[in-house]
Amino acid sequence: MQQLMEAALETFPNFVIVDDKGVIVYINEVYANLLGKKKDAAIGKKVDTVIPGTKLNRVLTTGEEEIGQVMTLYNHERGEEISLVCNRIPIKKDGKVIGALAATTINDIFDVAKLHREIEHYKKQLAEIQNNSNPLDRIIGNSQAIQNIKKIISEYADSNLTILITGETGVGKEVFAKAIHQCSNRSLNSYIKINCAAIPDTLLESELFGYESGAFTGASKNGKPGKFELADKGTLLLDEIGEMPMSLQVKLLRVLQEKEFEKVGGIKTIPFTARLICCTNQNIDEMVADGEFRQDLFYRINIVEIPVPPLRERMDDIKPLCYHFLNRINLENHLQINEFQEDVFDLFYQYNWPGNVRELEHVIERAAVICKGHVLEKANFKFFMDKKRKPVLSPNQLTDIDFTLREQTQKTEKETIIQALRQTGGNKSKAAQLLNIDRSRLYSKIKKLNIE
Repeated sequence: MQQLMEAALETFPNFVIVDDKGVIVYINEVYANLLGKKKDAAIGKKVDTVIPGTKLNRVLTTGEEEIGQVMTLYNHERGEEISLVCNRIPIKKDGKVIGALAATTINDIFDVAKLHREIEHYKKQLAEIQNNSNPLDRIIGNSQAIQNIKKIISEYADSNLTILITGETGVGKEVFAKAIHQCSNRSLNSYIKINCAAIPDTLLESELFGYESGAFTGASKNGKPGKFELADKGTLLLDEIGEMPMSLQVKLLRVLQEKEFEKVGGIKTIPFTARLICCTNQNIDEMVADGEFRQDLFYRINIVEIPVPPLRERMDDIKPLCYHFLNRINLENHLQINEFQEDVFDLFYQYNWPGNVRELEHVIERAAVICKGHVLEKANFKFFMDKKRKPVLSPNQLTDIDFTLREQTQKTEKETIIQALRQTGGNKSKAAQLLNIDRSRLYSKIKKLNIE
């Protein structure tokens, strides 16, 4: 029992007991080390000679406990002063004080500030949820296209089906992904996202699947969980899925088929219980035809597709989006702008918005910061008008240029492949090596480009 008691006392961050004379009868190893003392040497000494500024003697006199008190000590291990949150409690027998104990509950006062910030963060999140009980209300827009997307989300949110969200850069694909999670029966579990284009290929596998201790040079000795594990029973968003290298596409396909995965360097199988959502601004159909994306994986992630149209195809959404962004910008910048002049919207309707919703948000933010009144006027958007005067191509013109560019690219590609085949005497394996592409991809291009 004594061994158990001593082991229990050693688990406290810092712990000390004194008798009714203020003499230390017990101090744990952690506290002694922090004070730069030997545990055995501290026991039997007056507490005020071992712990500078201690208030334990006051507790012995008053017999009153002191909870949540702040004390500052010099940390001999770290070589700096630290502030601790401490509880001091009298020990009584038959109503008489026979000693006192002190124990810290938080090892560093900065932890309290961190805890306070976290609480405030969760309070804001809770307020947001309470103010917007329906997550679909956070998708801003009145156009028929947005209403159709909301309908698809409400129909499939509670299912486990994999969803592919497609659309140009800046249309807000992640907003729709988060709405799916919040509308689902997984909303109280984790929502984990990773951008496949933002992480080097060599690190992406360990970020997705995690790794075991010693899996590779520089790996943490404790290992690390991956996004697939962190998303347990929640939702995992793979943004820019089109940027995922072919080697990882094979592993992702296996995870979706087997519903399990292994960490890098591990042998233990971990069940995959998350719901998968993928986003891309690329044309995956074309990538499949070019051999740049696995067809079998495409079928796995494209069970439900949500194509988000560009802003130029849903101009009805500009006005509600403008007021939505203005409210947020007011809060973040302590502004009090409450209106737009109507000719500002006329200006916006004449623009093609190649950067989509994200570009609109940045334009409003820049104008709001320089606005001196309570109304955003056309004069506040001079920078935008200068930009707008530059030729902006219509969607049809963009399509024509894209088609011409694709024609020229395919022509050059075809000539290069033919040259490689001639150089290797028609040996496709050697031609693929010469072109630095997979043989299967070469076969795909030969077929697509009608090379005899």
